[in-house]
Amino acid sequence: MLTLPPLSLYVHIPWCVQKCPYCDFNSHGQNGELPQQEYINALIADLSHDLQYVQGRKLHSIFIGGGTPSLFHASQIKRLLTHVSQVIPFKDDIEITMEANPGTLEHDDFAAYYQAGVTRLSIGVQSFSSDKLNLLGRIHDENEAKVAAKKALSAGYKSFNLDLMHGLPNQSFDEAMADIETAVGLNPPHLSWYQLTIEQNTLFHSRPPQLPDDEALWKIYEQGQQRLADLGYEQYEISAYAKPGFQCQHNINYWQFGDYLGIGCGAHGKITLLDDNKILRTVKIKHPKGYLAADDHNFETTEVIAADRALEYLMNRFRLMSPIPKSEFEQRTGLSRDVLSSGISAAKEKHLITENSEFWELTTKGKLFVNELLAQFC
Repeated sequence: MLTLPPLSLYVHIPWCVQKCPYCDFNSHGQNGELPQQEYINALIADLSHDLQYVQGRKLHSIFIGGGTPSLFHASQIKRLLTHVSQVIPFKDDIEITMEANPGTLEHDDFAAYYQAGVTRLSIGVQSFSSDKLNLLGRIHDENEAKVAAKKALSAGYKSFNLDLMHGLPNQSFDEAMADIETAVGLNPPHLSWYQLTIEQNTLFHSRPPQLPDDEALWKIYEQGQQRLADLGYEQYEISAYAKPGFQCQHNINYWQFGDYLGIGCGAHGKITLLDDNKILRTVKIKHPKGYLAADDHNFETTEVIAADRALEYLMNRFRLMSPIPKSEFEQRTGLSRDVLSSGISAAKEKHLITENSEFWELTTKGKLFVNELLAQFC
């Protein structure tokens, strides 16, 4: 039976200093002074339309992403979070994350963002090699990245994350391992460690850099995973590692097929409507000018029909390393677990998944070959 899952809020702030050549997110290079007050006003108006989807729930988490949200003054972030708290009740232990770029954030403002209500920072380091940072188009250097991490550690936050990439242009095994060692030396409770991929509609797609070959990538991934485990970081999601108790609750809600409101330019949302037995996906107007000028910020709302719910759930849930409760599948999709029987049987034959009366669990092979696993359910 379909039940209401936890509710999160995603806030998109689309501006950054300059567009990175690998980035396919909805981000726009800063051109002059940012319309901070006007954009926060628009976010507040956008949220008012989506209050119909709250359905009596308290807010589980907030994630302010971009772009580079730390381009906005702490006073504006506080104004937004104060308004959100006035119209949607917060859980006592709510996690509120904001992304920050070491090249744009005045480190003395860490305390100001904390006072504004942010409880967790996600710092886009990507690498500690000046050479690699230049190739990636990042505007910070390795020293700024280190200072940012140290300031986050001392500023009162419950947690902070460092974003780190591997498989970078011309990156050697030793360089990739050195990035891990430097990052861990800064004692972040959480690390996002993921491989650079070349996406369409990016500068790297039109001018591909020389990346490590598959054998080198596998060595980096295998040895990097082991090193992070040895250092006390548990892999709980495909590209996320955390010390015990510091997993990102916002992202876990995504991957468990929870609900989230999405406000801001191009923001996506996913909503369960219990009374109507529906699951909706929402998308907001993508371009800042159009978004700021709009009275209705919604671009598109589509229903996730029953025939698609199982695969959508699995595409999200297979990112997590934890066992999958069969009851969770039924509660989040409104479908019987029996609809997965043939796919589960095929996956078990290929040693991609195991099961008992209460759980399904990916095998080591299943975790490495998620696309092959998903193919059993298509």
